[in-house]
Amino acid sequence: MSIEDPNTYSVGSFFLTLAIIFIAGKKIGSLFIRFKQPEVLGELIAGVLLGALGLIPLYGAMGYDVFHLLAEVGVAILLFEIGLETDLNELLNVGPSSLIVAVIGVVLPFLLGFYCVFLLADLNFLSFTSESRLFLVALTIGATLTATSVGITARVLSELNKLKTIEARVILSAAVIDDVIGLIILAVISGVIATTASEGSSSFEIFDIGIITVKAVGFLFLAIVIGNLFTSRLFLFVHNLKARGSLLLGALAYTFVFAYLGHLAGLAPIIGAFAAGLLLAKTHQKTLIEERLKPVADVFIPIFFIMVGSAVDLSVFNPFIKENIAVILLALVLFVIAVIGKLASGLGAFSLKANKLVIGIGMIPRGEVGLIFASMGLVSGVLQKGEYSALLVMVMLTTFVAPPLLYRFFRD
Repeated sequence: MSIEDPNTYSVGSFFLTLAIIFIAGKKIGSLFIRFKQPEVLGELIAGVLLGALGLIPLYGAMGYDVFHLLAEVGVAILLFEIGLETDLNELLNVGPSSLIVAVIGVVLPFLLGFYCVFLLADLNFLSFTSESRLFLVALTIGATLTATSVGITARVLSELNKLKTIEARVILSAAVIDDVIGLIILAVISGVIATTASEGSSSFEIFDIGIITVKAVGFLFLAIVIGNLFTSRLFLFVHNLKARGSLLLGALAYTFVFAYLGHLAGLAPIIGAFAAGLLLAKTHQKTLIEERLKPVADVFIPIFFIMVGSAVDLSVFNPFIKENIAVILLALVLFVIAVIGKLASGLGAFSLKANKLVIGIGMIPRGEVGLIFASMGLVSGVLQKGEYSALLVMVMLTTFVAPPLLYRFFRD
């Protein structure tokens, strides 16, 4: 009987599904690496295939909550890793060109994505049950378009031996700033969704969004300021503990406490996980934590990406069904906007003698952070399967096109 059947899901089925996730993720991921594509794309495709074959529990199926929670652990660890790899001092001291590139790379794609949803709705290509849902979908789609994947671009630049070039420094600095701004936007959106759900409101006030924005920025600021007072001493104590795995488990516990505090503040828990990473990045134990975290990340993070892929409904891309035309159109429009918005960001480096086209191309991949936005929209109920699937196609296409374009335009 199918794993999807809620009456047959058991401990045995759980272990079998987990084994299938690990095997499929690594096998397909290795194929993508062979063709010089990011492993995360292989994990997404693995998730799409496993979901289509019914080998992963669907929404509402008994056992889905278990895999959803495992995926939440994975994304919290992912954001903790991103925070751990972010040098806050370098971020604050970044040059004006990187800052301008980052701001353009956030603002332009967000506005284009936000208003394209309203335009498609006005043209009757998209339909919404209420103005509030239209607003939330536009907000989520616009936010997803702001992300930039540092890892994917950095890997290509490394292979090209271009990491020390001025273009690479601008791209990597701007991409990190993009993600930080994007996470603040994510916190705002999650707060808006939570407020709407609790109050049952069908309208939004700019003042309310302003309050949530202040709360999000305030949480990160207070977490970093207060955390700086005790984190170094705390982890010196943890590091000196004799019990096996003390440093790793201490770092994970610290991350999960901050994730809980983020949730308590009405924000996405991953905002707290990111703040924990920023704080531990300034400790003497940072390198050890990074090394010991890798095996744990290798277990949990692929579960997140595979679960994200499994939620894609392939049937919505059948062009012979009239209702699917809107989803296909949305996917194509979002892809075009995603590329244009980031290419334009390269113009922000106008004061530098650098290849502006290469900088713009380097900002194109949406990667992991874009997937987090899309996943939050689906899990919260803001996005329907069609809208979510269109977003995932955009994320995958931008991640596919950037590496070959960098190879083409950034060779000697």
